Amino acid sequence: MLFFAGGSISKTLAPEAVKRGAIVIDNSSAFRMESDVPLVIPEINADDIKMHKGIIANPNCSTIIMLVALNPIHKLSPIKRIIVSTYQAVSGAGKDAVEELILETKEYFKGEEYQAKILPYASAEKHYTIAFNLIPHIDKFMDNAYTKEEMKMVNETHKILHDDSIAITATTVRVPVFRSHSESIYIETQDIVDIEKIKEMMDDSPGVELRDDISEMIYPMPIEATNFYDVSVGRIRKDLYNERGINLWISGDQLLKGAALNALQIAEYIIENNLI
Repeated sequence: MLFFAGGSISKTLAPEAVKRGAIVIDNSSAFRMESDVPLVIPEINADDIKMHKGIIANPNCSTIIMLVALNPIHKLSPIKRIIVSTYQAVSGAGKDAVEELILETKEYFKGEEYQAKILPYASAEKHYTIAFNLIPHIDKFMDNAYTKEEMKMVNETHKILHDDSIAITATTVRVPVFRSHSESIYIETQDIVDIEKIKEMMDDSPGVELRDDISEMIYPMPIEATNFYDVSVGRIRKDLYNERGINLWISGDQLLKGAALNALQIAEYIIENNLI
């Protein structure tokens, strides 16, 4: 049973569904950090599904897109540090945010002012225009000055990779793009890794499309990632000052691999491996 109804409804109804014999794949954040609930990206930790007790959690969209791209490198050499800045489409905030971007853009070209009502998030005390703007604020701020969205990327990455020692810093930004999230990522690996070997691994990894040919100006972009199942990865290059540092740029459809598709892949794994 797939739950896409939000955290409060999932908290109430998912346990009841399990009592009645269902296996619940939940897309909300309600159960993600529960110790007895697997948090799963099938390309990375599908075996964790076998440990479920009725509920399996779907990770945050930005976490999914990032880790699908980083997993091939992590297989070559364990990742020790991640610094990520996200460029998240307005559709990640829902239908109203998409409509607000359209209305704000129309009003801008008419020379009129539009009163923002949705972003950075609907229940915030103050709202900002997203048209022709960037908002470095997704979800509520926590006591540590990071947002809830940023801490999701930290905590979920630790859980999915089974490694709390990875040093992670995230900055999440809402951008005036309708669909598909992008991320600028810097990582440090345990060992020195050859860039060409990384590209070979990317080519052979499920869920990844290598788009990295700067001579032909080929690199990931959200407009091309939209309606596409795989996460696009490009601009892969060595850091100028750290021989174990690698920079890359990725784009992925947060409504597909970042949400619905990942949940369906979990369901397929359950059926194919007779885990019902």
